[in-house]
Amino acid sequence: MSSTVQDAVNIKPTRGGEASGSGDFPRGNGGRDGPGDWPPGVSSDDASEPRKYQIGIWVALGSILMLFAALTSALIVRQTPALNGGLKDWISISVPPMMWFNTGVLLLSSVTIEVARRALKHNLYHRFRNWLCVTTALGIVFLVGQVIAWRELAAQGIYINTHPHSSFFYLLTSLHGIHLLGGVLALISVTISALRLRISVRKRLAMGAASVYWHFMDGLWVYLFVLLFFWR
Repeated sequence: MSSTVQDAVNIKPTRGGEASGSGDFPRGNGGRDGPGDWPPGVSSDDASEPRKYQIGIWVALGSILMLFAALTSALIVRQTPALNGGLKDWISISVPPMMWFNTGVLLLSSVTIEVARRALKHNLYHRFRNWLCVTTALGIVFLVGQVIAWRELAAQGIYINTHPHSSFFYLLTSLHGIHLLGGVLALISVTISALRLRISVRKRLAMGAASVYWHFMDGLWVYLFVLLFFWR
């Protein structure tokens, strides 16, 4: 992206916590697509950025969905004697107390990231920055809480190889944690730009993709929570 375009899309905070400049690509002709819609200095590659981010995020979510669908099938087969050759060694573990707290934290983070996204959409820069920092902090709290939940189980003598249920618990929660860590790193990147008062078009698009990813990971966590502890 040229320096001219970069300067045009950077957000500069103004009085009252708002920001000047929409940060989106301006269009002519009443917003209709067509030749001459993009301003001088914006290349076709810049104009295609939104589609690139959309394709990228949906490919990523599709891959994650297929991974956890396969693991869900494996869990159901392993848990059901009629499907696993008559094995009846499935011993259910109780919900670690920390897991309830973690679930609440993650659900709250879905609210805060949505508030941040809408604030950025309306160029309420300081509000966006504050709520984004809160979301990032909540994501980190969740990951730390997961480690505490694993330690709670370990204190009870329940490890990954103790029995089938514990194996699936550690595997599924670890994979979810790794993917959520990717979302936290993306939020940290956007947060750093926000603290530097520079939110480019690409950072705006990254924020949109990160919010979709974050909501997906929250929904996935609720699904795993029910699958591991309440599905029979």
